[in-house]
Amino acid sequence: MEVILYISALVAAIAFLVLCISIGATLFSLKGILKSIAGTVAGMEKQMEGITRETTFLLEKTNTLAADIAEKSEKLNTVVDAVKNIGVSINNLNNSINKITDSISKEVDKNEEKIAQVVQWSNVVMDIAERWKQRKAQPDVVEAADQSGTSVKRRK
Repeated sequence: MEVILYISALVAAIAFLVLCISIGATLFSLKGILKSIAGTVAGMEKQMEGITRETTFLLEKTNTLAADIAEKSEKLNTVVDAVKNIGVSINNLNNSINKITDSISKEVDKNEEKIAQVVQWSNVVMDIAERWKQRKAQPDVVEAADQSGTSVKRRK
């Protein structure tokens, strides 16, 4: 029975040795995997630094653009207000012109007969002036008979 005890102790020792060797091999393999992971993490850190720099640059540029857009928007608001005021002024001018036109139209309707008389008298005056000009432009002609009895027109 003692032999069984030694054999079982030997089997247990061999099993323990196999277990230790397999654990060592696993840990050795795990060491390579961890080194690979460490290299990958280091590469990712470098990439993250580049991404962080680019993100910071883009954020600064975005802030600059936002400030520029806000400034230009304010300037554009003043232009829009000016155009609106011009539109209001033109509308007021149109209303004033409409009122004046209505007033003139009413006065013309009231004085239609007087206007017709003025037009008639002005036509008469223009006709007289035209005849006067024609008479002034026409030289004075006198008819005289010559010796043969034929009438001859002569100027005075």
